[in-house]
Amino acid sequence: MTFTLAIVGRPNVGKSTLFNRLVGKKIAIVDDTPGVTRDRRLGEGRIADLEFTLMDTAGLEEGEAGSLPDRMRLQTEQALSDADIALMLYDARAGVTPTDEHFADWLRKMDKPVILGANKCEGNAVIDGIYEAYSLGLGEPIGLSAEHGEGLGELYQAIVEGLKEVGIDPYEDEDADDEFKEQRDIDTGPVEGDLDYEFVDHDEPDDEKPLRLAIVGRPNAGKSTLINYLVGEDRLITGPEAGLTRDSIAVDWEWDGLPVKLFDTAGLRKRARVTEKLEKLSVADTLRAVQFAEVVVLLLDAEIGIERQDLKIAEKVVHEGRAMVIALNKWDAVDDRLKVHQQLKDALTKSLPQLKGVKIVNFSALTGQGTQKLMPLVAEAYELWNARISTAGFNRWLTDAMEKHPAPSVAGRRIKIRYGAQIKTRPPTFALFCNRPDDLPDSYKRYLENEMRRDFDLPGVPLRLQLRKGENPYEGRRRRRQK
Repeated sequence: MTFTLAIVGRPNVGKSTLFNRLVGKKIAIVDDTPGVTRDRRLGEGRIADLEFTLMDTAGLEEGEAGSLPDRMRLQTEQALSDADIALMLYDARAGVTPTDEHFADWLRKMDKPVILGANKCEGNAVIDGIYEAYSLGLGEPIGLSAEHGEGLGELYQAIVEGLKEVGIDPYEDEDADDEFKEQRDIDTGPVEGDLDYEFVDHDEPDDEKPLRLAIVGRPNAGKSTLINYLVGEDRLITGPEAGLTRDSIAVDWEWDGLPVKLFDTAGLRKRARVTEKLEKLSVADTLRAVQFAEVVVLLLDAEIGIERQDLKIAEKVVHEGRAMVIALNKWDAVDDRLKVHQQLKDALTKSLPQLKGVKIVNFSALTGQGTQKLMPLVAEAYELWNARISTAGFNRWLTDAMEKHPAPSVAGRRIKIRYGAQIKTRPPTFALFCNRPDDLPDSYKRYLENEMRRDFDLPGVPLRLQLRKGENPYEGRRRRRQK
């Protein structure tokens, strides 16, 4: 039986560091700045043979109703409501603070087990901070070092004991016998050495994995609002403040029977305006989300229209070879809709001709009006991204394209493209065998790409053409057959 563990505590006590340690990946942004995490984040945690759903939460802070701290606290409350067991972290170096005491009182009133974790317990200088924690009334504190992976054996035992209180057996579905259970290596953490960033292979589609859909755009375009409307709950913090989302948050969802993993991302500003270390980490996290996504929705503020920064983001998506849909949010607030559409199309034609035919959708994420048109276009873009063209069909097309517009001669020598074939999908990638691949002009490659998009009906899909020197690999077969 699986269970859910929520990590809670005041800001900057190491919750995200422990989250990364237990999931074995650097998913959550970690920085010395208090309050980096604002939304609850889910991951698959593990300590030795104990596997569970893990939730990272925003730092517990008091604030006026409707304020950002108050909205963050509501997210943490929801996480605790969904969890089977809670782990409250405090900083053993700093000792117990009034904020720790306040939320310990709150946690004691909850009808679920609470484990007290004393983080940053490297060395003997934190003994006093550990003894202080007995005053919180949450039982014996467990000494931990999230950064170094220390104390995970004790945490393992505390989780198992806590689950017994609520009648959950984490090994109910396992086939392991009692002898194996007695010999569990609970002193070994989930990972050894440095943690790796999450990586996804895009070579081939996997029907069992969810569609990975990233929502990107400038700050305050409405990315979190859109995801909240799609999933039907206030899953992410929203508000008038720009830059509320600081790191990429994955949300599991299902659309029309299709499992989808939605990625909310931090808003991307102009590079010159990104000066703080935390924002640089947020930008890097967003770019990783683009790399790991399969389809990217570029969300624009329709009241502002498309700007240079939006084109830069679109260019990044194309460079990474991801399928893309462009969405105009806040469409209900636009007066001259025809003008906004025309400006968008003109900007794309001028700056990103490779996106000719990209799907564009208009809606209001706040009211939900028009949002039902988004996912069919996402599914269509995903299908085109996985398109396959037969080798015979591709070469018939290549012959026609070169007869219509032959490759130019360079320095008096003719360039011959003898053969071509699709070598992979996601995005569609083709190899062209040519006698002088280094001399083929970019303009001719763009011509082939445009013809390919039109003739094979691949609008708005990033295409890859790889030029290789060599003869037609089937030429030898023809000669043998002729003999």
